[in-house]
Amino acid sequence: MARSLPLDGVRVLELGNYIAAPTAGRMLADFGAEVIKVERETGDELRNWRLYDGDTSMLFRTINRNKKSIVLDLRTESGRDDVRALAAHCDVVLENFRPGTIEKWGIGPEVLSAANPDLIFVRISAFGQTGPYAERPGFAAVAEAYGGFRELVGDPDRPPVRVGVSIGDSIAGLYGAFGAVMALYERLRRRDESDEPLPLAERIVDVALNEAIFSMMESLVPDLGAYGVTRERTGGRMEGIAPSNGYTCGDGLSVVISGNADAIFGRYMRAIGRPDLADDPDLSTNDGRWRRRDEVDDAIGAWTATLARAEVLAVLDEAGVPAGPIYTAADIVADEQYRARNMVQHFDVDAGGDSPRSVGFPGIVPVLGEKSLPIRSVGPDLGEHTEEIRRRFLR
Repeated sequence: MARSLPLDGVRVLELGNYIAAPTAGRMLADFGAEVIKVERETGDELRNWRLYDGDTSMLFRTINRNKKSIVLDLRTESGRDDVRALAAHCDVVLENFRPGTIEKWGIGPEVLSAANPDLIFVRISAFGQTGPYAERPGFAAVAEAYGGFRELVGDPDRPPVRVGVSIGDSIAGLYGAFGAVMALYERLRRRDESDEPLPLAERIVDVALNEAIFSMMESLVPDLGAYGVTRERTGGRMEGIAPSNGYTCGDGLSVVISGNADAIFGRYMRAIGRPDLADDPDLSTNDGRWRRRDEVDDAIGAWTATLARAEVLAVLDEAGVPAGPIYTAADIVADEQYRARNMVQHFDVDAGGDSPRSVGFPGIVPVLGEKSLPIRSVGPDLGEHTEEIRRRFLR
């Protein structure tokens, strides 16, 4: 018998493209929700992002795993009729269009709620559904700038840079999934108290990309108000914390070492052959180490440059200093910790060429039990489930 999942019985209608809303859909699908992804005839544009061969990218397969795909043309009345009919059978609608778009199409919350007064809406947009910026277009790159994140990424003597993944979209998607589960729980709780459905306003989860990023910025704004401090880019360091950085080893490979705790610093410095720094009273607290961060970092870098990465990590492990290799994709696939927790799961996938290829996909987080739940299916082919969904809901 297949394992029961926490969201078994929950049905989600996903109207989103790209990454944000589909990430929320992926989270819900991972834990058992039936997620019906609506795509236009040409498919979600993500199918073509980082497409090196074949007709569907691994990015799409990853973000849209465990879902079902139906092709509908929302530019037509028949397509919108189908959305209205499907929504009547669903618990949650996910969308990430510009605010006002689905209202113009006649499939906004008020319309869909008329047939399904329990329906929950997760709406992800650049700046949210209200406020003076609400109707502005904007992808996560712009939201990361508005949220204060981009200003802190990179080296202080160079323009801000971007991290190598769509972090703004992904964080917004996580908030969207959390909001959906929160609203589902509230709906269930209220049913125990009253037969009345939740008011529409309490069934709308409004996620703004810029706010999702801003919420992760720790004390960025409080530091300004309390101390007049405006944080700046610090490269591989973290503002006000030392020593914690990346270092190059003698074999050209790199490590991250986080020896910034007071109790760790002394044995860290002795491990690298610098007892003078371990015993320096000015370096016994983080404030002093931050003031002399260049000196400390230079000492650490000089030491790592004399040893291969494996040797560096062995010395630090023996000394109880938190450190680790900077992994590539190949390192992750080979790592025994990821393997032990089923965090890379392989599927035969069409990646171009004459035959399917075994491809590793990231496992499901968080873990329930000792290992990642198994992925049930990677992202569907375009329209793969159109006939099934029509047969069940659109007769």
